[in-house]
Amino acid sequence: MGYAYAVLVLTRKVGEQVLIGEDIVVTVLDVKGDSIKIGFDAPRGIKIQRAEMIAAVTEANREAAAAVDAGAEARLRALFPSSSGAGKAPAPSA
Repeated sequence: MGYAYAVLVLTRKVGEQVLIGEDIVVTVLDVKGDSIKIGFDAPRGIKIQRAEMIAAVTEANREAAAAVDAGAEARLRALFPSSSGAGKAPAPSA
């Protein structure tokens, strides 16, 4: 896995924190074996997502896109026929 930025590696103990910018605080809550529980205190507008979830959704989207059957485009075209007269005002009636 390559990184576009430098990677900072820190050692923290339970209760210790890391600040990201001025308004994001990451706190080590618990350590058990090879599992670490961390807490994030950030403004509501900040997205915090697990990388494996983003990867799973991306893969599911790729699979769904690849599974589109040949008739899907024809069915869509039937629902939305091209309107060569779109935008033209209807002819006035006599």
